[in-house]
Amino acid sequence: MQTTIQLQTSPATALNEQLLKEEAKQQLSLKESDEVFISIKRRSIDARRRTIKINLTINVAVNESLQEYSFVPEYKNVSDSKKTCHIIGAGPAGLFAALRCLELGIKPIIIERGKDVKARRRDLAAINKEHIVNPESNYCFGEGGAGTYSDGKLYTRSSKRGDVEKILNVLVHHGASAEILVDAHPHIGTNKLPQVIEAIRSTILNFGGEIYFNTKLIDFTFGNEKIKTIITLNANTTTEQQIQNLILATGHSARDIYELFDSKKIALEAKPFALGVRVEHPQHIIDMAQYHCGTFEELTETRNYLPAASYSLVQQVNGYGVYSFCMCPGGIIAPCATDKNQVVTNGWSPSKRNNPYANSGIVVGLTLRDFEPYKKYGALSGLKLQQELEEKAFQYGGSTQVAPAQALHDFVNGRVSSKLPVCSYQPGVVSVNMKDVLGKQFSNALQLGFKQFGNKIKNYITNEALIVGVESRTSTPVRVPRDKETLRHPQLKNLFPCGEGAGYAGGIMSAAMDGEKCVLALLLN
Repeated sequence: MQTTIQLQTSPATALNEQLLKEEAKQQLSLKESDEVFISIKRRSIDARRRTIKINLTINVAVNESLQEYSFVPEYKNVSDSKKTCHIIGAGPAGLFAALRCLELGIKPIIIERGKDVKARRRDLAAINKEHIVNPESNYCFGEGGAGTYSDGKLYTRSSKRGDVEKILNVLVHHGASAEILVDAHPHIGTNKLPQVIEAIRSTILNFGGEIYFNTKLIDFTFGNEKIKTIITLNANTTTEQQIQNLILATGHSARDIYELFDSKKIALEAKPFALGVRVEHPQHIIDMAQYHCGTFEELTETRNYLPAASYSLVQQVNGYGVYSFCMCPGGIIAPCATDKNQVVTNGWSPSKRNNPYANSGIVVGLTLRDFEPYKKYGALSGLKLQQELEEKAFQYGGSTQVAPAQALHDFVNGRVSSKLPVCSYQPGVVSVNMKDVLGKQFSNALQLGFKQFGNKIKNYITNEALIVGVESRTSTPVRVPRDKETLRHPQLKNLFPCGEGAGYAGGIMSAAMDGEKCVLALLLN
């Protein structure tokens, strides 16, 4: 007999296979002599009450071997395929579009402005240690995209956009831990995701696809409602290529692509986005609050069975939504500028989430009315607002990658901090009045939002925590329009805007699913 059951257990029991088997036997009213085999299908933590429970979905086999689903993707060798697809960008949208091409017999040709995933590390070290920003290779640009070195979260609510389980299985097939198939909020970790990306690259190349790194789209020609050629730049050499179909998967930070489209009168739209700050707490503050621990001894015992705690917060303030974004338990704040005169922050966590700090974006959801002062820029108005705040953060930080910061309690109460707590942001922080950086309107919304968050999480408002600015790359401020059914651009019938950079995704999973969808759409083109 094989069946699936639901269990709610203590954290200690959830980690003990023998105890889980006994609970399964009891729920199924089995005999003591029955042999039970189990595998956990889904796992989530319920920490809403003082007694923390683990919710489990478990596959059970009684007196027979457990039959488990085995995922094996079927890729075709496309070396000689006559149907091709050029893909601009090797982030999750571009890579999963390429893998879908292999499944359907289409030859993918990826054009990536940045370096391969391993070579990117030297540029990340340079921005952290020497404050040198490589505009083509950084936390946002390069193989794997922005998610590769900024955490690798795989949680999504976008199940209607595509096959979530398939995306997770493809990642496991390429080396990710099978735990991502189980956890309610799966996470690969910045230390492990690069190896997964390298394995995906190998699959694409081994089955006849092509990938060109350090190669930047700088222009294109078009006529008769189609893109005819693309012009790329590599090491001061330009190349013009004929194309059949083009998937534009450039990510949320490729401002030059938006500017190129705008200059050619190709339709773009201003899109609301969110901006704010990174807030960082000692992890133990979040753990004690979320896991209802009264003492450090109790916390130590709890953490024997539970991971670093996270949180998700949202509050309506003065007509704005203020909310947490990309929360990184046991993580680090990273410098994510893509140009030398910007300061941009983001966060990441290693797979074990074992760093001593918890950080999260706390951002204000903007609306198109906030772009009014920049309306002369048309579809690029939100981009100009975003750019201005990043340059302001650069100036207030001292015109290096040092970031402006303020202790959290001081910020909420309108005081400049006389000293700042230790921060994981490696280039360093400097005390400023963050209202001068963000402006009165956004700062007031953040202050009120933080006050409400302090009512939800014990000891959240403290000068042991600090805010670091600015968090501005939450999503693209520009949308590249497309038809809802065909996914084609309304002016260019062989252009398929895709993923975060086009305004149709909000993370690794949704971007990957969008990449797959665009390939299916072009198959019908």
